[in-house]
Amino acid sequence: MAKVSELVVNGKPTRVEVDAERTLLSVLRDDLDLTGAKYGCGEGECGACTVLIDGAARKSCRVNVGDVGARKITTIESLEKNGKLHPVQEAFIERGGFQCGICTPGQVLAAHALLTETPAPSQEQIKEWMAGNLCRCTGYYKIIESIEAAAEALQTAGR
Repeated sequence: MAKVSELVVNGKPTRVEVDAERTLLSVLRDDLDLTGAKYGCGEGECGACTVLIDGAARKSCRVNVGDVGARKITTIESLEKNGKLHPVQEAFIERGGFQCGICTPGQVLAAHALLTETPAPSQEQIKEWMAGNLCRCTGYYKIIESIEAAAEALQTAGR
């Protein structure tokens, strides 16, 4: 059985010895103790397990760790820098997009990917982009408002 011995997680080469057929989600949570990505549906439909792979939002429950290779994996744990939350995280807290916490890490990372690709998205673009991230608390309006506020903050900061 093929093994994976190294991943690049949150900007750091990370040693692992895992079966290449395991899901990235299980390796992140069970082997690397990065529990921000949540197990939701296990089918890539809910988005609770969203991480970034080379900047693209991906459902980690549907990605075999052996398919990641040397690509850069970003989890919610790395967005905060030097004790300061990322503007997307700040906006989710300030605007009420953060609800029970199950979907929030995936929502924040998907929003981060959107704002990297489209710095000033319309509401329709936000809705379309975020459609793969479900919120069981039905907080979609607050999530959309949070993303709009984050876009404004990022543009103001010149990031």
